[in-house]
Amino acid sequence: MTVRVGVIGAGWIGQEHIRRLTGTVTGARVTAVTDIDPARAEQAAARVGARVVADGAELIAADDVDAVLVTSWGATHAEHALGAIAAGKPVFCEKPLATTAEDCLRIVETEMEHGRRLVQVGFMRRYDAGYRQLKQVLDSGRIGEPLVVHCAHRNPTVPETYTSDMAALDTAVHEIDVLRWLLDDEIVSTQVVTPRATSRRFAHLKDPQIMLFETAKGVRIDLEVFVNCQYGYDIQCEAVGEEGLVRLPDPAAVGVRTAGRHSTEVLTDWVGRFADAFDTEFREWIAELAAGNEPSGPSAWDGYAATVITSATVEAIESGRVVATDMKPRPAFYGGTA
Repeated sequence: MTVRVGVIGAGWIGQEHIRRLTGTVTGARVTAVTDIDPARAEQAAARVGARVVADGAELIAADDVDAVLVTSWGATHAEHALGAIAAGKPVFCEKPLATTAEDCLRIVETEMEHGRRLVQVGFMRRYDAGYRQLKQVLDSGRIGEPLVVHCAHRNPTVPETYTSDMAALDTAVHEIDVLRWLLDDEIVSTQVVTPRATSRRFAHLKDPQIMLFETAKGVRIDLEVFVNCQYGYDIQCEAVGEEGLVRLPDPAAVGVRTAGRHSTEVLTDWVGRFADAFDTEFREWIAELAAGNEPSGPSAWDGYAATVITSATVEAIESGRVVATDMKPRPAFYGGTA
C-alpha cells in the first residue's frame, strides 16, 4: 500500500520532509501541498508532481490524501490536528503540537473520543541510534536506578530574532521529550539559573542558561542550553545510576593526526546531526500506516506534556523561581493509570 500524504506548510522543514517522503522513504507519495504563500506551495508541489490546494481544511478533506503532515506555523497546528482527527486521518505534526496546554488537551480529548490513536508529534530524538542505545541500557537495568542526568544542548550561534524564552520552547523542548521517554518518568518541576553571560550573545538574550528539572521519581536533571558556543552543534547526555553510568555517543567522526595535533570534526548544525533520525522517524511512521496500525511514536499526550513543561520553564526563566509543571494525570488511553 502506498500512503498518500498531504503536506500543510511548505517552508524549509516542510520541503525537507517532502524530499524525505519522496526520495528516502518507500511506501509514501506526496499528493497535495498547501501553504500560506501560494507560490511556495506551487514550487514545492511541482518538484514531486503533487497538486496545490487552497488551505488545510481542503487538503485534509481531499480524497487523494490518506495522511496529513503538518509543518506550518506553530499557532496553526491545533486547528489542523483537530481537523485531521475529525476526518479520521492520521496526522504527523511537527512540534509543538499546539502553543498552549489548553489546545493540546483539546487534541488529546478529541483523539480519545475518536477511540484510536491518529496523532504523532515530530520529536525525532527518539529515533536517533545513540539515544536508542541509551534507552536500551537504561531499560535493561545495567546501571541500576537512574539518579542524575547531565545534558547539554549547544549551538554555534543563533539569529537576533532568538529570544530567551526560545531556549525552552524551541531548544530544550527536544531534551524534555527525550528525557521523559528515556527515564519513563515525568518532570514535575523546573528551575532556570543563569551563569555569567557570554559576550557573544545579543543584549536581549540570556545565554547560557542552566535548566534544572526534577522528576516524579526524584531524578535530578541539569541541562545546559548554550546557543552561542561558537565551536559547533553539540548534544550531550549522561545518565548516572546506582551501579554505573551511560553516555550518549558523539556522532561518528574520523580522527585526523596532522601538524602535531589529533582532531575530530564537530558538526555545526542540527540538520547533519539528526538527518538519520528524521529518516528513521518517517520510515517507521509510513510503515505503521501502510500496515493499518496506529502510530507508535510520540503521542498527543507527549505533545501536551512538552508544552506544559516548556511553558513552566519559560515562567521559571522570567521569575527565577522553582515552578511546578502542574500536569494532569496521564489517561489510560496513553498508557497511564488514570
